[in-house]
Amino acid sequence: MKKKNKIEKMNRREWAEEAARLSGERSGSATNDDRSAMEKDLQIQWNNIKMAYKEKDIDTDKAWLDVSNRIAASEEKKNIVIKAVFPLFPKIAASIIIVGGLGWGGLRLAIPKQILITSAANEKNITVTLPDGSIIWLNRNSSLTYPARFNSQNRTVKLDGEAFFDVARDESKPFVIDAGKAEVKVLGTSFNVMTDNGNSEVEVFVTTGSVLVSEKEGERSVTLKPGFIGRVSDKTNISELNTDENYLSWNTEKLIYNGQDLGTVFSDLKRAYNIDIRTADTSIQKLTLTSVFEEQPHDTIIKVICTTFNLRYIKNDEGYLLLRK
Repeated sequence: MKKKNKIEKMNRREWAEEAARLSGERSGSATNDDRSAMEKDLQIQWNNIKMAYKEKDIDTDKAWLDVSNRIAASEEKKNIVIKAVFPLFPKIAASIIIVGGLGWGGLRLAIPKQILITSAANEKNITVTLPDGSIIWLNRNSSLTYPARFNSQNRTVKLDGEAFFDVARDESKPFVIDAGKAEVKVLGTSFNVMTDNGNSEVEVFVTTGSVLVSEKEGERSVTLKPGFIGRVSDKTNISELNTDENYLSWNTEKLIYNGQDLGTVFSDLKRAYNIDIRTADTSIQKLTLTSVFEEQPHDTIIKVICTTFNLRYIKNDEGYLLLRK
């Protein structure tokens, strides 16, 4: 008990010193009303901390008094910016947890900071390198959330939209993707994920390795091998061989056609290059095309199609309208 009291005393002193240090790091001005409001907020949150750890043998009132006195003393010497004091709370709370259960040296790492990367409607192949060396390419209108560092049990990220993953292998730490309605789990592989394929399904296409896709709210799951597409929802768990060689065109930026109908071509051009194409005559979409597109300007692609089938086009804010001559 004597040793424990010594540690608690040391922590109270350090809390107070930290408060004074933070208070003095910035200059500014604060009215008496501002100080009063600050002290009231501090007292309320301090009381919340006391309630959370009321079973621990810690003299929190004395600790609060020490902190409050040191803050007041610092304010008399300088005008302070009130906001400078608030970062103290995580340190106080962490100290209470440490003393109460884990020991002074038992917990020094905070929860890892979460990083959010997003892509706009006109952006694709936004490249993200994760802390473990895994590389991710984001498609348009997508977002990826991941920690600044992974924990010791797994590597978990959250995806909204579509992305291609090249995951660094680590058998001791599974790589887990929170894909909304489903969870994707791998050790090290490359694959494409859509959190919603338009049919309320999570869709995954594997290029190397194997991937487990599990529906979150039920027991549906599917294990995928290279070349297979899996679709999982609360109603389905389907695995089938991919026959669309342009499936990853949004990432590769290359489209290859050998007799595909223009309806398919238009859909691919929207997915790969974000080109919106409409037709005044639906029969145009049944025409078949043999060609290769690889990062050509949008107007060039449309002119190739129109020249091939003797069509004309009108361009406006909504995209391209194709008509027969």
